[in-house]
Amino acid sequence: MRCIVLLAACQFATEPAFANRDSEALRARGAAELYNMDRDRALETYRQAVAADPDDAAAYRGLASAWWLSITFGFGNMTVDEYIGRVNRTKAPPAPPPPEAAAGFRDALDQALALARKRLAANPQDSDAHYQLGAAAGLRASYTATVEGRAVGAFRAAKDAYEEHEKVLALDSRRKDAGLIVGTYRYIVSTLALPARWVAYVAGFGGGKDRGVRMIEEASGYPGDNQIDARLALLLIYNRERRYDDALKQLATLRDQFPRNRLLWLETGSTNLRAGRAAEAARMLTDGMARFANDTRPKMFGEDALWLLKRGTARAAVGQTAEAEQDLRKAVSSEGRPWVLGRSHLELGKLSLKAGRTADARRELQTAAALCDADNDGASADEARRLLK
Repeated sequence: MRCIVLLAACQFATEPAFANRDSEALRARGAAELYNMDRDRALETYRQAVAADPDDAAAYRGLASAWWLSITFGFGNMTVDEYIGRVNRTKAPPAPPPPEAAAGFRDALDQALALARKRLAANPQDSDAHYQLGAAAGLRASYTATVEGRAVGAFRAAKDAYEEHEKVLALDSRRKDAGLIVGTYRYIVSTLALPARWVAYVAGFGGGKDRGVRMIEEASGYPGDNQIDARLALLLIYNRERRYDDALKQLATLRDQFPRNRLLWLETGSTNLRAGRAAEAARMLTDGMARFANDTRPKMFGEDALWLLKRGTARAAVGQTAEAEQDLRKAVSSEGRPWVLGRSHLELGKLSLKAGRTADARRELQTAAALCDADNDGASADEARRLLK
């Protein structure tokens, strides 16, 4: 059930029903800073929002989100590739997060949950309080899955989030923003194997792929504070469903809104690759790599290797063999996630096969299979083994 929580990865803010104007404005600024990858600024801005209104649960949740994203950024697992065909098996938890970040996340989220529960105790029919509680529970589910690697704890928190936001929709059907969490979980349940799907149904989750996607699309069009979160969720879903033109439309909008987020250029290149548009992918990735090279802010773990893998793959697809091999050689000599290095060796193996260098190809493909197996990239490992035969 670990995959129940993987798409609910961005819950920065919510409706400002009970926050004062200063806190509301600071939360909006903090969210924009997070989307633009200015994480340190966002942390400070959310601290200011908390100071401006200590009773604003959304401000505390925004602060928790900033801490969480600082952790996942360090792990290097903030791309669509992480959630497309790569989470088929339970894997060991990642290394422990930095203590300061983990403590900051827990403290801020606990405050958000406590404030939402206090409001519900005073008025159980308060739809926005249910929203606040559900959004905080969704954030806890995402953290538990991506940082702690605990499937059971993540499942319980996800169920709480789903139930609270269903209550929001029952109390106020106009709150399309609540459809983001509900629709996301409905979509994911619909993609599970039948036994797991029945477990989810018994636990209280609903299904329906089309309905789930429609709810997220409605959230992306609703003028709420989680509108961008919905667009990011659609980016992932459209890639999973091979609706690449729809994914690229979302990316074009997001690039215009957040030009400092270089990972949007990486995702655009990756989506073009999946769509079979290698030339456009190579162009976009070259543009993005220039942004990456000129960006003095901290880099995501393994980001250099990821850019090189993507552009090397695109260049190989359009016949730029020498340039592709240069990118891929740099990738395998860089620090990166095992699946990134494994796919780089896989592409090098393909180039060696094409050039008739059988011994080189065998070495590259064996390395690719081992690295991809080690990081749950079974599809790429299987491809490497097929080519070895």
